[in-house]
Amino acid sequence: MSDSVSIQVPGRLHLGFLDIPGKDSSRFGSIGLPLDGISTRLEVSKAAETSVHGDESARIFAHLTALRPHLDLADHHQVTVFETIPAHAGLGSGTQLALAVSAALRTLHDLPFHVRDDATFLGRGARSGIGIAAFEEGGLILDAGKTKDDLTPTVVSRIPFPSEWRIILILDGHAEGIHGDAEIKAFRTLPPFPAESSASICRHALMEIMPAVIEKDIATFGNAVTSIQQKLGDYFSPAQGGRFTSRAVEETLLRLGECGAVGIGQSSWGPTGFAFAESQAAAERIVAAAALEDTGTTIRIVAARNQGALITRRTEPVEFKLEYRKALSGKARQ
Repeated sequence: MSDSVSIQVPGRLHLGFLDIPGKDSSRFGSIGLPLDGISTRLEVSKAAETSVHGDESARIFAHLTALRPHLDLADHHQVTVFETIPAHAGLGSGTQLALAVSAALRTLHDLPFHVRDDATFLGRGARSGIGIAAFEEGGLILDAGKTKDDLTPTVVSRIPFPSEWRIILILDGHAEGIHGDAEIKAFRTLPPFPAESSASICRHALMEIMPAVIEKDIATFGNAVTSIQQKLGDYFSPAQGGRFTSRAVEETLLRLGECGAVGIGQSSWGPTGFAFAESQAAAERIVAAAALEDTGTTIRIVAARNQGALITRRTEPVEFKLEYRKALSGKARQ
């Protein structure tokens, strides 16, 4: 039995919804992508009393308190947080934090993994399944939403993302995306999502984004992402004050697009924006040409992630895959 377990979980981009439930639709659907270089890292060990050291202590403490009886654990735990995904920035911080705590506890106590059950128990995956799927494995992810509250969204496709492509992230530390009760209210007050918009988005996803990723056609991929983002940005505009939550991010994206970036958009409710380039060199050239020093935003160039969470027990890092779940539990997942 290990004395401690370390876990690293990736942030993710939400590239857009496929549909938004209304009178004639019962499911969301999402396109998303986990990221390298944007992550939450923490370590969990047994302790005499429960304690959390580092960022997000309140949320982690709440997860520990809820999971102890849920997992039938008598022990208390100490959690040390080394790094966190920015909160309320559209990068999936809440889902990854919850799953990191549950997975670390299960690993520490040699319990079988039930990621989707734990996600539901901790209130994650209400609309999008991208964060849960990104925890399990990387790549471009499409989910088809869910039909029951006690389920997580169904992943229908997962495609390895080109390793040479780069994502230009635009961060605005002075703004937050809509979350919590405000998010629930926004979905309740927005008008029905047009069926023709959903049909167009689904066509972009199936006929352009998915084959373009396989064929490494960044121009087609970028045009489709931008088209989807424009439709969704217009729909969510009344709730977030425009196509983008942050005017600074919007201005930065405009400049990046003028300098050759493709696939322009906002992740989830923002404020984080994104754009794509065909290589690290191309991304650096675009950022330099855009002359962004006066925008008040922070720029990060990252790759997509084609792996899921990384769990370290003792000294051996293990990618989070089904085989590891079997090894931990001694039998296949029930």
